[in-house]
Amino acid sequence: MIGKLQGIVDYIGDGYVILLVHDIGYKVFTPEYLTPKSTVSMWIETVVREDSIRLFGFGSIAAQNLFNMLTAVSGVGPKVAMAIMGTIKTDILMTAIATGDVKTIATAPGVGKKVAEKIIVELKGKVGNHGINIGDGGTTGALPDLLAALESLGYRRMDVIEMAQRIVANNVDADVAALVPIALKEISKDK
Repeated sequence: MIGKLQGIVDYIGDGYVILLVHDIGYKVFTPEYLTPKSTVSMWIETVVREDSIRLFGFGSIAAQNLFNMLTAVSGVGPKVAMAIMGTIKTDILMTAIATGDVKTIATAPGVGKKVAEKIIVELKGKVGNHGINIGDGGTTGALPDLLAALESLGYRRMDVIEMAQRIVANNVDADVAALVPIALKEISKDK
């Protein structure tokens, strides 16, 4: 089995790259954003099916572990796992799982509410394992409320989620009433 590849990005396709390693081009499906002709090192997960062998590449072991955890959920295959990982950053996804944030997970193409709920149920207890760190578990309590408040004000969840996570992590003891003004001030700074 192939565990890791290091080479030059020779071609970028739709959801995959051709990674040139010692004059051999490997087709590697990846959620990573890569640039042509760059040298990259990728952790590889080989998925063998009856009719194909596919390589899935990740920039970190944590991302590879997340892929394996997602594909272990019944109803989530490699294609759906890659869609999730290509849409939602690893740390945001792990926080969404830990906090039961169905809406964030359901933003990925091909993932509805039921699949998102199944992912949360099956993976909630595993988010701190497998080399994936979501930070202090106490910092996520106000996050769903803050995101809901910002959404009610017209902001898109995917546009504000990273900023909201940072604010909640920096203001551990604050409630949502105190966090919303901080978030609005942060949003106005970015404009």
